[in-house]
Order: sequence, then C-alpha cells, then structure tokens
Amino acid sequence: MKKMLKDDISRIEDVVELVMKQAGIKKLNPVQHAALKAGILDGNNVVIAAPTASGKTLVAEFAAINAIRQGKKAIYIVPLRALANEKYNDFKEKYEKLGIKVGISTGDLDSSDSWLAKYDIIIVTSEKLDSLLRHNVTWVYDAGVIIADEVHLLNDPTRGPTLEILLTKLRESISPQFVCLSATIRNYEEIAEWINARGVEVNYRPVTLYKGVYFDNKVRFFPEKGSLEAGGLEGLVRDTLKRGKQALIFVSTRRNAEALAEKLAKLTKGYVGYEDGMKLLKIANKIEHALEHKTRQCERLAFCIRNGSAFHHAGIVNEQRNEIEQAFKDGLIKIIVATPTLAAGINLPAYRVIIRDIKRYDASYGMDYIPVLEIEQMMGRAGRPKYDKEGEAIIIAKNKKDANYIWEQYITGETERITSKLGVEPILRMHILALIAVDQLTTNALLEFFSKTFYAYQYKAIDKLFGIIEHILLMLKGFGFIEINNSHGDFVSAYELLSDKRLKATLIGRRVSELYIDPITAHKIISSLKHMKCISDIGILQLLSNTNEMKPLLGVRQNEFKAISEFIVANEDMLIEKVPDEWDIEYEDYIRSIKTAMLFMDWIDEMGEDKILEKYNVTPGELRVRIENMDWLLYAMHELALLLGYKDILKEIRKLRIRLKYGIRAELLPFVKLKGIGRVKARTLHNSGIRSLSDLRKIPLHTLERIIGTKTARDIKNQLARSS
Repeated sequence: MKKMLKDDISRIEDVVELVMKQAGIKKLNPVQHAALKAGILDGNNVVIAAPTASGKTLVAEFAAINAIRQGKKAIYIVPLRALANEKYNDFKEKYEKLGIKVGISTGDLDSSDSWLAKYDIIIVTSEKLDSLLRHNVTWVYDAGVIIADEVHLLNDPTRGPTLEILLTKLRESISPQFVCLSATIRNYEEIAEWINARGVEVNYRPVTLYKGVYFDNKVRFFPEKGSLEAGGLEGLVRDTLKRGKQALIFVSTRRNAEALAEKLAKLTKGYVGYEDGMKLLKIANKIEHALEHKTRQCERLAFCIRNGSAFHHAGIVNEQRNEIEQAFKDGLIKIIVATPTLAAGINLPAYRVIIRDIKRYDASYGMDYIPVLEIEQMMGRAGRPKYDKEGEAIIIAKNKKDANYIWEQYITGETERITSKLGVEPILRMHILALIAVDQLTTNALLEFFSKTFYAYQYKAIDKLFGIIEHILLMLKGFGFIEINNSHGDFVSAYELLSDKRLKATLIGRRVSELYIDPITAHKIISSLKHMKCISDIGILQLLSNTNEMKPLLGVRQNEFKAISEFIVANEDMLIEKVPDEWDIEYEDYIRSIKTAMLFMDWIDEMGEDKILEKYNVTPGELRVRIENMDWLLYAMHELALLLGYKDILKEIRKLRIRLKYGIRAELLPFVKLKGIGRVKARTLHNSGIRSLSDLRKIPLHTLERIIGTKTARDIKNQLARSS
C-alpha cells in the first residue's frame, strides 16, 4: 500500500471505508451501523451501549479519523494503563503508515507533555488528562472528538468522579464531539441526555454468548442449548481441555487464584504437547527470575506455567503479567485463574469463562454479592472473535438458593443503574482547588460548574453538594491555598460565602493542584516542614504513609502490636508525627502507617521481595504500586519544600527517592547512577571493596569482569570513560 501523507487524510471522502480497510473487515456489524445512523460522522455526540467484544472500538475510530480529516485531534480516554497500551499498539499498527501520529501518555502527573501537540490521536487515562488540564495545555483546544471508553465507570467510586469532572470541564471549555463507549447498562440514555448525546443500545455480539448456571452436576444455559454435565469445577475444566479450548476462571481473592491454578496444573499438564511444553518452559524460567529476589509466588507461578495453567492478579509484576497474557493469546496456557481485575483490563477472551465466586469482601459491608455489571464484564470475555462461533460463561452455584439467585440476578436480570459518585469530600477537595487554580472563578461560577455535572443532572437538588463545597472552600482558604474576596478585598465569612465572591489560588495552591495530591496531604506536608526538628528517613516515610494517597495501609495483626510499639519507642525522636492517644480516632491509621513505613525501611535496607512477602504478606506487584505511590509523595514533598524555601531537606528527599527506587542502603547510591546497575550488582561491587566511582575507574577491566560479568563490566567502563 502506498504511504499516505497526513495532508491526504483531509481529502478522504469515505472515512468508513478507510477504517474498515485498516481493520481488515468487509462489512459493518449492527453496532457500527447504529452509530453511523446516529450521526457519528456528522459531529453528533453519541453514547454507545453494547456488550463486550461487539466492535465498539471501530465506532471510535470512525469519529477519530473523521476529526483528523477536518484538521482536529482525537483524544481517547481509557481507565487503565494496560488498556491504554493495548489501544496505542493497535492504533499505531493501523494508522501510522497513513501518516497519522499516535501518542500515549499515562505516567508523570506533573508535566504538560507539550510534545503531544504534534500527535493526531492521543491516548490518555482520565487522571493523566485531568493533570494535563491543570497544567494549562493548549493542544487540547485542537481536539475535535473526545472518546471516553468504559464510560460506565462513572459508577466507580475511585475513578468515576475524575472522569465526571473531566467530561464536564471539556464540555465547558472546548465543546468537542463526545463519543462514549459503554457496556450494556440500564440507564445509558440518562448519560446520553447529560452530555446532549444520542443514546444507542445494541444487544449484538459477533460471537453468541451462552450464559449458564452450574448446579447439581449440570449447566443450564440461556439462551437454551443442550445441557452440559460435568463433575464440579474440575469437570468443567476437563471438558474445556478435551474440546481443545481455553478457559478463564474468576475467583474472589489472590490466594484462591494461586491455589486453584496450582491444583488445575495437574489437569492442564496432560494437554500440553512437547513443542508447547518447551515454549512454556522458557516462559516459566523468565517468570521465575523476573525479580532480583525470586519469591515463593514466582516459584508457584512458574510451576503452573510449565504445566499449562497460570494465575493472574494485581500481586504479580508487569513483566510476569505480559508473559502470561501473550502465552494465553498464543494458546500455550490453557487455563488462567484470575481475580475480577482482569475482566476490566485488556482484551483477553477465552472460549469458556467460569465464575466460581459471586461474593467478595467489602470493607464496609463484609462479604457481599459482586455487582451485575462486574459479572457481565467477566462473562463478556467468553468467546473469541475470529476463532469461536460461540462462547460459554458459567457461574457455579453452591446450593439451590444460590442457583436461583444467580439465574434471576446475573443470567436474566438487568445491570445496575450507573450513579454519580461525585459527592464525596476527598474527591471534591482536589477538583475544586484545580478548578480555581486553572481559572480564577467566582463562587457563583464554581457552583454553576457543579450544576452541570452528572451528579447535578441525576439528583436534581444539589443543596447537599453545595454545602460540601462551602465547607471545602473555607478549608482551602484556611490552608492558604486560595483567597476568597469580595470586590473590596475584605475578609469573607462562612455566612457570606453564598454571595458571589472572587476565588483565586495562591502560588502554593496552584502548585498543590499541579502536584495532583489531596490538599489535606499537602497541608500536612507543609505544616510538618514548618515544625520539623529532625530530618530522618523513618520520619518522612511515616508522615507520607499516613495519607489518603497511601491507603489502604497495611493491616496490623494483634500479635504485631508489641513489635510496632517497640519500634515507635526506638524511633520516637525521629518521628515527625507523634503517636496519638489510643482512644483517638487517628490511632488505628497511625499504627498502620508505622507498619507501612517499616515495610519501606526494610526495602531500602535491601530486604528482598521474597522476605517482604514472607514478613508483610505484600506481593511484588503490590510492593511496586506502593513504591510508586510513595515516590510521588516524596516528589511532591520535595517540590513544596523547594517552593517554600526549606532547602535543608531537599538533598535528603532526593537521596531517599533513589534508595526507594532501587531498594538500597545509602552507601550504594553512587553505583546505581550507572545504567545496568541495580541493587544486586551494586551490593556485589561494594562487597568486593569498591566504594566509589573513582574506585571503579581504577579497577582493571579483567578484575571487574570477574566481579559482575564481562558485558556489564565493559558497559560500565564505557560509561565512566564518557563521563570523565
């Protein structure tokens, strides 16, 4: 195919034909026909509600290419980084040969990413785009279409409010075309009405999905088909394997996922041929040694993979996750046992989905039923387009009562209504400060903005929300993050707040907004900087552990209180936050923050992932997430200290960030500056009597090769030569 220049896109008459050609399809399905009928190429806002794997992404591509044809950008919003990477790779493969530039940004939340201005399709997470708007990016005004994937996540208490604020901001500031993609939900029309869109619901799926309930050794399906007889979950797995198919099994906890995958490895082993077995052996070895200190979890996972099964949850690291997903797509791994997080992630279908657990633990309610929408997401993974004509999603019932509940609720019942989760103070604090920091507002303008949210549209009367906003404004003013003035610049009281007052972010308030942290966390950091008597690693780590950003903190068992109390006594002079009285409401979080800080202290004292898993029951995947969160808080503390002139602490924070990244003691800091040197090789160098980069320059190459290997030694010598 002749390479097409970007300028040629503007001359394309048939966008649909182009997108179909790039996707390799010859005819549109009902979802895509319905989107075109709704006027997606005429600039109409559209909300598409259709099952998983129904071809909704192609609809988004119609709108994106149409916008690019008109000289505009397309911004594609996704909820997860994994999903962003998947879309990026897909779009890049399809469209970069046409001269369309595809960009992705999901990381650093304190950057304007000005380089994105040169891209045509920009893929971002909700949080990243929200952060970019806080940094006053200008290229966003060139967006012709905003595509919101998985828009039903408005219902999610953690991600929903940011998405809702984001969509409201974009409607108010640039008025682009909106294309919102959703699973089948009960009130899709309500979301459509909110953004002045045409709602389209199509119950089409290219692969027929049979939903079933397993009870009393039989599976009853809807729509009806011949019943399936099998002896329990293992019988269903054995039937899947005999058909030459693959299965995803969903269970409620990580521990259950690991135990079941290990158990099923005995079954899958018999269905792995010699060639596939050799490939799996290589993958298993990679996975077993993905960490510098392999854990029991790594060994269990490698054992499963060698035998054709795997477990998949948030506790494994990205390198392991990517290997598992690719091996499953290649047909090497026959069975994956996963927690529900996989269902909301990347496109990983299987012929059969088996849902073993319909309840999970909730901190507020204890063991509770999983929402219908989440079960639908799991069931939606059944049936592989291009491979299967049908897919089966089977929920296992433990008794007759369960079987009846499953049939009525999950098989033939409706999904829940999507409701706004915006009216929560911690969420509102961040967004109110951001709104004021980006645009100087009046109180009336701020209230008007919130009157245009999905929350306001859904609940009509929003007096309660206004009450929370009033409280937050006074809090932000008390922190020194905003100024509230009348036209004469006089002080404003709570009673006067309902009249129209000017709102302006202070210099420190704007910086807090850009740093994307809770204003209460920022206030805690600033107050501590002012009164800090001693700069210590444990003091900083405990202070930052006791924040909303680090929750959930590590739980404390009864038999651990003594050790934690002794730790507090031993480090009392270095702790910035003093221990509250036992009857104070803050006491439990404080104790948990101490244990969390102890975890970080062990990590920077070079405790391996294996020992951390054993001591704290924190998996490598969870450890990496916690390290990433702590690093961001350390960065925020550094920036606030820099702005406020507390220079004494800056060097200590920078050192602590490096130690946290690599998990090293202070004496190894010089070595990790070198590319290819991590905690293990740095410690090896130090234990060999090498104490500095100067020592490394002096040591003969052949000696260094014996210590850390030929390739690494030569690479280090080259780096040192270039830097001298």
